[in-house]
Amino acid sequence: MTTDKIATASGSCTIGGDLPVVRLGYGTMQLTGEGVWGPPRDHDEAVRVLRRAVELGITFFDTADSYGPVVAEELLKEALHPYADDVVIATKAGLTRQGPGIWTPLGNPAYLRQQCELSLRRLGVERIDLFQLHRIDPAVRLEDQVGELAKLRDEGKVRHLGLSEVCVQQLQDAQAVTPIATVQNLFNLANRDAEELLDHCEKNDIGFIPWFPLATGELSQEDGPLGVVAKQHGATPSQLALAWLLRRSPVMLPIPGTSSVDHLESNTAAAGIELTDAEFAALSDAV
Repeated sequence: MTTDKIATASGSCTIGGDLPVVRLGYGTMQLTGEGVWGPPRDHDEAVRVLRRAVELGITFFDTADSYGPVVAEELLKEALHPYADDVVIATKAGLTRQGPGIWTPLGNPAYLRQQCELSLRRLGVERIDLFQLHRIDPAVRLEDQVGELAKLRDEGKVRHLGLSEVCVQQLQDAQAVTPIATVQNLFNLANRDAEELLDHCEKNDIGFIPWFPLATGELSQEDGPLGVVAKQHGATPSQLALAWLLRRSPVMLPIPGTSSVDHLESNTAAAGIELTDAEFAALSDAV
């Protein structure tokens, strides 16, 4: 079994101007039970996945208090604590859970503060590297939600702040309150609705974390654009989808998730794939 840090071939980027990470990260949502609810089907394999990710050179781990809920954060601590110096953990608060597949925003400042304190405890850290507002709660003023996160940062409990599922205007409104280091939106080769936001992030050196990065639909069929280029590279369509994301922007930080070590190793191999200009253009124009 190779222990080469192949993820490092994806390059690096810096969150908030002072927090370097390897660009190909790992998302923990799939470590939980069905509907992102409850414990994993194979606890030991979940721990192996996280430890193998570090061996492969992955340094950025994305999680949330609502994954499980609490399950993913606890798995991270079990598998990786004490954390290596280069490991960066991002978590989120702002979505509550009432059952499998059910997600309800809650942006009350007292609640966000409580969840930050609980995440600190579950992760076993004194400061959260990147704390993200999982969703903006329309029932609470944005200034109050983001303002509370800024207070947590000023108190030393959080290093950098991020947002999830926002538009350019919402990002700018939040930036009027406090610096925002990252955004996390649905984005992949087949769904580029957040393209305007990505361009804005690139111009302003804000990290862009695409969730659901491997959703490729018909593009992955054997005779589809991904399938054809994948054959030429001796790769899988999923690897090509990740390679396209990495090529798309220097602020892109994909976080493909999986509950399998084999799948993790396959995803991470995408870091070493270099698309030609023609291949990148062909895939970009395929949708």
